[in-house]
Amino acid sequence: MSSVSMRDLPESETLPVGSPGERSGGWWGCLTLIATEGALFGYLIVSYLYLAVQTTTPWPPEGLPKLGLGSINTIILLLSSVFVWYGENCVRRSNARRSMLSVGIAIVLGAIFVAIQLREWANHPYGIRTHLYGSLYFTITGFHMAHVLIGLVVLAFLLLWTALGYFDAGRNAALRIGGLYWHFVDVVWLLIYSTLYLSPYVLRRP
Repeated sequence: MSSVSMRDLPESETLPVGSPGERSGGWWGCLTLIATEGALFGYLIVSYLYLAVQTTTPWPPEGLPKLGLGSINTIILLLSSVFVWYGENCVRRSNARRSMLSVGIAIVLGAIFVAIQLREWANHPYGIRTHLYGSLYFTITGFHMAHVLIGLVVLAFLLLWTALGYFDAGRNAALRIGGLYWHFVDVVWLLIYSTLYLSPYVLRRP
């Protein structure tokens, strides 16, 4: 009795790389990661708000934050999340080309977000060691930036694997997991935007 190797099977019967199903171990692992990282972001944001209420010095020291670049970045990141979601749905509908295009657009939008964030950092007259506000601002936004960069690497691999035909309508868990992480990064940015850009207008002292 001879054994059958993978190369002896028809191409339609070979299994693509990746975990089957929607709730694989990677899914639960990603949820655990999100819970852990979400708690850390929560500590940073609560610390910021507490110190903003307690301080007797101007907060932020340079005056109320300018909403232009931050608002543009918020729209860009939300759009990227829509394209990631659409890419996932295209794979489930067996349309790999549209999925690749959609994820590619999301990567470009994420890269634009990073470029704008770097430009905004350069526009500030203070650094992470200048004062308490600067330390919190650069720590929170820098920590988020690191997550965006990791998310871009994840999306790039998902784009490559989609191009190689590793996903189909029944086997796309990695796309769902990667998309879940990217959506988490977007939700965190909404909290950061509300805290760093909008809350000073609410907490402003007369």
